[in-house]
Amino acid sequence: QRNRIIHQTIDHLSNWYCLKFPLVQTKSKKTLARPGVKNIVLVEGVRTPFLVSGTTGLLNRTGIPKDAVDYIVYGTVIQEVKTSNVAREAALGAGFSDKIPAHTVSMACISSNQAMTTAAGLIAAGQSDTIVAGGVEFLSDVPIRHSREMRKIMLSVNKTKTFGQRLGLIGKLRLSHFSPELPAVAEFSTGETMGHSADRLAAAFGVSRAEQDEFAARSHTLAKKAQDSGLLQDVISFKVPGRDIVSKDNGIRPSTMEQMAKLKPAFIKPHGTVTAANSSFLTDGASAVLIMSEEKALAMGFKPKAYLRDFVYVSQDPKDQLLLGPTYATPKVLERAGLSMNDIDVFEFHEAFAGQIMANMKAMESDWFAQTYMGRKSKVGAPPMEKFNLWGGSLSLGHPFGATGCRLVTTVAHRLQKEGGQYGLVAACAAGGQGHAMVIEAYPQ
Repeated sequence: QRNRIIHQTIDHLSNWYCLKFPLVQTKSKKTLARPGVKNIVLVEGVRTPFLVSGTTGLLNRTGIPKDAVDYIVYGTVIQEVKTSNVAREAALGAGFSDKIPAHTVSMACISSNQAMTTAAGLIAAGQSDTIVAGGVEFLSDVPIRHSREMRKIMLSVNKTKTFGQRLGLIGKLRLSHFSPELPAVAEFSTGETMGHSADRLAAAFGVSRAEQDEFAARSHTLAKKAQDSGLLQDVISFKVPGRDIVSKDNGIRPSTMEQMAKLKPAFIKPHGTVTAANSSFLTDGASAVLIMSEEKALAMGFKPKAYLRDFVYVSQDPKDQLLLGPTYATPKVLERAGLSMNDIDVFEFHEAFAGQIMANMKAMESDWFAQTYMGRKSKVGAPPMEKFNLWGGSLSLGHPFGATGCRLVTTVAHRLQKEGGQYGLVAACAAGGQGHAMVIEAYPQ
């Protein structure tokens, strides 16, 4: 199933389509093009509907002749042992030439961000001109392992030479050995689940339960409006074998504050503030983007959507600052690009938890935090809400760990076209205390 998801995601970057909404004239500002540096463009971006794990399946679409692709790179988090390099297996399964290299990256929730920037690096270095990058997560069927004790006995069986030795190993089995090891969204270094960390972070920044519920309600409301208005143009319909056609995200569920207030804390009980309603949910999904050098894209007759400009990766304390990646990454990427917060027309931040978003907003508005923890003279400032995640976010659309980054970048490109902006900024946190930010520039219409 995981392979099928990516096979079709890659295989469909050939069914080209136009945006249903009219294009708006882009604001005229300085361009970030640099002399002697290749312009790298986003030609197209697509994704499956993001689906609550355990419901239906997924879909894909791609858009370029297979023999024109130089390289394929994909991100994923919960890896299937049999297809650890899922990008390569999916490419072969989708009918791409076995001469096209492919590799898989894993960087928690920013895995497809890493896939895209890896592609940009290969193009900038002159190694490739046309790359399919993306990500996939299939949390409805995660690998579940035997216990360590059971694994030891099973491996030892292969070394036995006699029937008596095998009986001896079987005699060592205990009932507890049959308990499986389930994957957990927890930090290996601290043993703490991400939800628990989000709850502590919200408390540290004084983010109330009401603030979190309000932001979650906003996310679902905006996502529903965008879905109903046909703005989520990157979503493509997919016929799941033996199932119905899936054509839209199925986790968008606007609720009232009263409904959300009834939910109990999910992690720190009984006084925590993070609940199922203000957290992103386990999601199945795949995404793909076609990244090319501008010269190659124009030579092939394609009309790029956006330029991929400066990007940064950051890392900090995974215990107390696990989810503050956007706060650390945003000022760094703005400095690299020579821009300020006021220059950014579109913001798209990954919404792991409403509390995480609100904590980052407060950190970005704090001179004290900037001076104490970031070594900066002053705060960078929080994004204005009238520019922020206006088509919903991970809380409502869903968050397939390995696929979200491409959704963020494609959404920025589409919003810049729709709203007439010139610069967009993507930012995301990730397990391990890591983070990412990228500046995207609208392509002239």
